[in-house]
Amino acid sequence: MFEYYAGAVTKFFGQTIPVARGGFDFTLRQPMGVVAAIVPWNFPFPIACWKVAPALAAGNSVILKPASQSPLTAILLGQLAHQAGVPAGVLQVVPGQGSAIGDALATHPLIRKVSFTGSTEIGSRIMTMAAKDLKRVSLELGGKSPNIVFADADIELAATSSPMSVFANTGQDCCARSRMFVERSVFDKFVDLFVAATKKIVVGDPTQDATQVGPLVSANQRAVSEEFIEGARKAGRTIACGGKRPLPKGFYLEPTVVLGAEPTDRVWQEEVFGPVVCIRPFDDEDAMLREVNASRYGLSGSLWTNDLKRALRVARRVESGVLSINSHSSVHVEAPFGGFKQSGLGRDLGMAAMEGYTELKNVYVAD
Repeated sequence: MFEYYAGAVTKFFGQTIPVARGGFDFTLRQPMGVVAAIVPWNFPFPIACWKVAPALAAGNSVILKPASQSPLTAILLGQLAHQAGVPAGVLQVVPGQGSAIGDALATHPLIRKVSFTGSTEIGSRIMTMAAKDLKRVSLELGGKSPNIVFADADIELAATSSPMSVFANTGQDCCARSRMFVERSVFDKFVDLFVAATKKIVVGDPTQDATQVGPLVSANQRAVSEEFIEGARKAGRTIACGGKRPLPKGFYLEPTVVLGAEPTDRVWQEEVFGPVVCIRPFDDEDAMLREVNASRYGLSGSLWTNDLKRALRVARRVESGVLSINSHSSVHVEAPFGGFKQSGLGRDLGMAAMEGYTELKNVYVAD
């Protein structure tokens, strides 16, 4: 991340613009000043780097506020920056409770921008507070991302690779493909392969190399996931696998597959932020896309098909900021990352992040 943005410093350009009245018109990208970066607990170190690196490269000073559950990697980043020669005060790390420090950063008159990754509810709160003095805001928020599988896709590859698109990081990922839409003619085959692959996932101690899925972050986070699962069970939905606590110690929960969920179900509509996925069949592309887009979220998603025309047609119609075709790769250092609708505004990563940490100035020189 830092290598990319170190290289980007000399490749971040303004424009020269022909204007009707003659003269010379050009644009500049200027740093904002002091920006606040508020990062979550689920990917604490990478997302801190997502925000700090482009903000510094654009010429700003940064106040980094880590989540209260995960302050240590942010503190280490601050120490590394100091050792690397970043001037005193240019990167400050301030751990603590979001309700105190986050609110202070969002309302402080000398903070020019707040970049936040976290829940949609807290993002809305930050946006409201920042609006009082028109701070610039970028928000990367929740998601309920779709995974769309057409019958002409490589079904075995789609089914066996898709479990980790939702269960990686124990489902604590805003990009988790937790709503799966599978064309009916291949639905049974896909589910059989998906469930078989899910049952093979190794849940256990994250310090062990063989482990693929570790514990959730807290007892409360596990309880929330179990509440969703129990609600689906009471509604008569099928729990094809998972839903149990596989180990007596630690906040572990088996990856859970829910079949038969309806679009009105809470488990289908809301972000679980745990290892729970719903799979539904579809018959008609248009009807399926209406259902895909009937979510308040629009962050990420995957599309599986070997028909190029269909891939491009459907990709344009899915309301999300990031979409992968025949893969589950959402994050690329070089490419913009962010969401539509209540999944946020603004973009991390790529040159778009640099733009988001600058003000655009236009200068006109008369003949």
